[in-house]
Amino acid sequence: MAVFGLVSAVAGFVKVRYLQDKAIIDNMVFRCHYRITSAILFACCIIVTANNLIGDPISCINDGAVPGHVINTYCWITYTFTLPGQHGRAMGTEVAHSGLGNDNQERTYHSYYQWVPFMLFFQGLLFYVPHWIWKNWEEGRMRMITEGMRGVSTASPAERKARHERLAQYLYDSVNTHNTYSFGYFICEALNFVNVVGNIFFVDKFLGGAFLTYGSDVLRFSNMNQENRSDPMIEIFPRVTKCTFHKYGSSGSIQKHDALCVLALNILNEKIYIFLWFWFIALAVASGLAIIYSAAIVMMPTTREAVLKRRFRKANPGEVCNLIRRVQIGDFLMIHLLGQNLNVTSYGEMLQTFINMLDEGRPISGDTPSAPSTLEMAPMYPAIEKYGKETET
Repeated sequence: MAVFGLVSAVAGFVKVRYLQDKAIIDNMVFRCHYRITSAILFACCIIVTANNLIGDPISCINDGAVPGHVINTYCWITYTFTLPGQHGRAMGTEVAHSGLGNDNQERTYHSYYQWVPFMLFFQGLLFYVPHWIWKNWEEGRMRMITEGMRGVSTASPAERKARHERLAQYLYDSVNTHNTYSFGYFICEALNFVNVVGNIFFVDKFLGGAFLTYGSDVLRFSNMNQENRSDPMIEIFPRVTKCTFHKYGSSGSIQKHDALCVLALNILNEKIYIFLWFWFIALAVASGLAIIYSAAIVMMPTTREAVLKRRFRKANPGEVCNLIRRVQIGDFLMIHLLGQNLNVTSYGEMLQTFINMLDEGRPISGDTPSAPSTLEMAPMYPAIEKYGKETET
């Protein structure tokens, strides 16, 4: 029960939040990295360290000359080995277990199992880093400017109109000043792709070069005849291995003691890494497509028009085209993220007000409305003071 309690705590990464509680500052693929993937890796880390699910992670048998707890500890903190030439042979007749046989052969050493929990935890942190960078770069801007407007609004029509005008006024006064904002977002989106691809090669190095083809080997194994196949999961994550322990005998001579070790932990490891193989491949493809989509948005105004028309359906196509031509990519990203935080009605009213301001070339009212936050209105004040001084002279 304690294990399930820990796993449920990790589920906080993927819990659904209402829009009024937290502003959306990224897309679905971005959230798959820091919420779902990090949660999966942290949960796997907890499961692997929960020894009560499988008993002892390693259990060795020998000729009785060495106490069991001594040989278990030694083989766990050093390494065990298998013989790759003995895989695929008939167990019980040709070999005792897959990968075991005469020691005078090439050996494959296994010591990764000690580091699996640390690796999973470290990978979970890696997948959270791009979000942490973007969150600090963004500095809660979207949350501040949409405060009180996210989700279902119970405000009166007059109050809702005032909020829309205030938000549109902020967009109008800060137009063409959000390029740094968008630059940080696209950089972090690229970091997500680099991170997931890097993790694939990172795990491959960790598992001795066996991870890149692990999933495809398992699929190919499942389609082979049972008599002529060797399970790749057992080759990479052996369940029974050998361990050699040396000690001094009563006469001072060095004695060699062979032990067979059952690695029960590998039952979990093989399932975890086959899932991670497919998940990382799917996530890398989705992240690559997200980067291509972002590149199209940056380089092709027609793509930005199509995206905006899909959400701002009541607008005149000519107005949308004119808006895209008059704002920069940073302003478009701000407008696009606003569309994810506001309901369709509020978004349409706010954007129509903003378009009217751009067409008129001046604010709707004579007085400059207060921005959603002092931080967001800061870029306006120097311009207002400068204008006042020039008028006095």
